[in-house]
Amino acid sequence: MEVERMYRTQRNYENLNKAIFEGEGNYDIPALIPEIELDDTNWISFNYAKGCEEPEQHSVHFFIDDYQFNRVWSQPDVYLNMLRKFQAVCTPDFSTYTDFPKVIQLYNHYRKHWLGAYWQMNGIRVIPTISWSDHDSYSWCFDGEPVGGIVAVSSVGTQVNKEAGTLFLDGYDRMMQELHPAKIIMYGNVPSDCLEYDADIIPIKAFQQKWRKNNS
Repeated sequence: MEVERMYRTQRNYENLNKAIFEGEGNYDIPALIPEIELDDTNWISFNYAKGCEEPEQHSVHFFIDDYQFNRVWSQPDVYLNMLRKFQAVCTPDFSTYTDFPKVIQLYNHYRKHWLGAYWQMNGIRVIPTISWSDHDSYSWCFDGEPVGGIVAVSSVGTQVNKEAGTLFLDGYDRMMQELHPAKIIMYGNVPSDCLEYDADIIPIKAFQQKWRKNNS
């Protein structure tokens, strides 16, 4: 009886009581369904979603600090009704920094995909946010990502030095090879090298860009 009780407790851990999805790769990353088309939309970050007066004309991204959206993981059902009102929602951009332990990078990749799959299961149009770390991350960072659909990528902070720029462009190239995206929603400046690919890039101004423009 005690073993059974402990098993039930474990099954309630990390949202496994809500859903366990079919996984891909060595780490059972939940797989997402591709979105092929998306009407013109106004993108806002998650921290402005609650106060948005016309959600049907907007979509939501998570290119903000992790602490501002960790709650969608800890309380996923609380935000379902709100997110359903938007045209589309990107998967959360949980950080996969190169100086993070690999287990944390993998955990954040899994959380991103669990939420994306859970949202799709609950009728939300989901755009996958693609992120990578170093070259070693290619063995798992594209697991669960749909092929041939729309994706979202952030270039913010990736052009601060030559090493960061190279890591971004190498990962971008690998993403193009692995996923063949129909469209790329690019948050931040579009590096010139990204324009060499045969892809439809939709730029979104980062908060920093808007702030500089409003204060110039």
